[in-house]
Amino acid sequence: MSPNALIECVPNFSEGRDMSVIQKITDEIIKVDGVKLLDVDPGKATNRTVVTFVGHPEAVVLAAFNAIKKAGELIDMSKHSGEHPRMGATDVCPLIPISGISMEETVAYAKKLGEMVGTNTNIPVYLYEEAATKEDRKNLATIRAGEYEGLANKITNPHWAPDYGQPVFNPKSGATVIGARDFWSLTMSISIPPRSEEPTP
Repeated sequence: MSPNALIECVPNFSEGRDMSVIQKITDEIIKVDGVKLLDVDPGKATNRTVVTFVGHPEAVVLAAFNAIKKAGELIDMSKHSGEHPRMGATDVCPLIPISGISMEETVAYAKKLGEMVGTNTNIPVYLYEEAATKEDRKNLATIRAGEYEGLANKITNPHWAPDYGQPVFNPKSGATVIGARDFWSLTMSISIPPRSEEPTP
């Protein structure tokens, strides 16, 4: 891996209407040295916000963990409704290799993030796409089948035990799907300032 390696992260949060909640989540991202927030795209009908940020892999993992943790504190899935399929406060969080890093290395970072979330929060984590631990977990739609409303029963099925965290339904935060995938499009030039120090998870 190059010392100047970059990965992109595109977490989807199940809140698209309360901008104060979205701001508190994105604040957790921008306060991490070595990452750059590129886009925040809230949707009222979907009640979902897609956030895009990029940076050094260790910094991106830390920023993603902080954002997932904050979303779990602020978003109550038992009261959530929207047009988009979802199963958690942070519904999905892919890591995407941009430059100076292989997909295999990006998968390792996705697993590191999943372990951090599963160990340090009560949010169950499933791995998908290139990070999937089972063939039928590669596809996000398959993991998300039944959505939040079906998760209480699904998570007790041994086949659908989470990759990280306990197989216990979290009624407030649901579950999060973390993975590694190729980028779909990258149309902007990215410049990341050097970090002043190595972030510590």
